[in-house]
Amino acid sequence: MTEHNAAERRPARDELLDALLDALEERHAARAGAPPRPASPPPSATPPSPAPGPTAPTPAKAPPPPPQPGEPGWVPPPRLPTIGLERALGRMLFLVLALTVLLNIPITRYGVSLARILPDSAALVIRDGLVVKGSGPEIYRLEDDKLRWISSMEAFEHLGLTWDDVRVVEDAFLTRFQRGTPIHVLLKCEDSPHIYRLEGERKRWIKDIATFEAEGHVWGDVRFVACEELRAIPDGPPIPEDAGAPPQP
Repeated sequence: MTEHNAAERRPARDELLDALLDALEERHAARAGAPPRPASPPPSATPPSPAPGPTAPTPAKAPPPPPQPGEPGWVPPPRLPTIGLERALGRMLFLVLALTVLLNIPITRYGVSLARILPDSAALVIRDGLVVKGSGPEIYRLEDDKLRWISSMEAFEHLGLTWDDVRVVEDAFLTRFQRGTPIHVLLKCEDSPHIYRLEGERKRWIKDIATFEAEGHVWGDVRFVACEELRAIPDGPPIPEDAGAPPQP
């Protein structure tokens, strides 16, 4: 009977010891600041499977670079529409050539071109020796503030002038100056005693030496030419005009 009672009390004691041990462990964990030890899962329990995390996106594959010129598969770009640059340049070149020809075509019987007429008379330097021409055929040389008419192309050439020396001006510019003694050239051939003054495209016979000197001529004005050339020049009125019919050289 006694042994039976002892057997019944023994489990109670064990339970008490277990309760004391649990209390000691909880107290020790509370002092140490650690969470209490979780109860051991039953042996038959299986650990929970971890929750699936987010799947990382697969990076997109970069497209291959387009083929370069000379590589297989390269196609030339379409041709852009033209803006007519070649045609515009051609027209501009034609206009420049036309203006150049127009400016250099002689428009007078002496070969004065438009390029010689364009300069403004206001831009001229007024000086002795200036050669000017108005709207008429007369050419003048300025000397001592007077315009001296160069009476013929022979006289013009005798002075050593060229058309580059001539400045075409307005007629109003010519009226600003008085007229001086004309510049003449005298012609004579070896086989004739007669002397002629050339004016324009005609020759004027000078009657005698007295008239020659009275007109202010000097022997430096005389040029010798062939008699055939002198006879080919049309006659003008003699000097003086009442001297009668002019003789031929």
